[in-house]
Amino acid sequence: MELRSQCAMISKNGRIHMASYEWKDGRFHNVIDLPENYDVRDFSTGDYLPSKSEFDVGKYDEIRPGMYKTDLFGGTRTLHVGIDIGGPVGTPCMSFEEGEIAYFGYNPSDGDYGHVVVTRHEFEGKPIWALYGHLNSDSILEKRSGQNVKRGEVVGWIGDKHENGGWEPHLHFQLSWFDPMTHDMPGVVDPRDRAEALAKFPDPRIVLGPIY
Repeated sequence: MELRSQCAMISKNGRIHMASYEWKDGRFHNVIDLPENYDVRDFSTGDYLPSKSEFDVGKYDEIRPGMYKTDLFGGTRTLHVGIDIGGPVGTPCMSFEEGEIAYFGYNPSDGDYGHVVVTRHEFEGKPIWALYGHLNSDSILEKRSGQNVKRGEVVGWIGDKHENGGWEPHLHFQLSWFDPMTHDMPGVVDPRDRAEALAKFPDPRIVLGPIY
């Protein structure tokens, strides 16, 4: 299967432009091994109900009114700029390509990521960072910055609510063209900042493929 994805980027002069990337089946390793059948969620209505499937996917570039109620989001951040992959606690989360551990740690605020690993990779000759959020505590043990990761290597596991920021178990997977400098990225932004956010944080399907 082939997929050509348009992806916003910010150039050195600060202008936003579009780049096109071609995804081909097998080009990257699965981040999570999804079954043949899973739910694709729609949170744009502001209604949240637990998934009826063991695995589900939440969309990129989706405004989610009413979902982000803790002080962390300030009442204005509703645009989701990663992809959520829901699955059982302990589900392995793998590196889509060889790279290295850039950052890892724990974001403790209510509604935050909980345990996080950020990896760094080369993508079409450019550095790109990948955030794995809402992991369990074992995911950050024995990690060190600069540690090599292989394609398909497990970098963490989906965490439970008590350790993942208080969410139903899922992986928040997000890409960034810019070095986050720490184990954090804004996974939800103010819709007024959409153009800049999508340029900084490209559609994860350029490595995940057409999962919806």
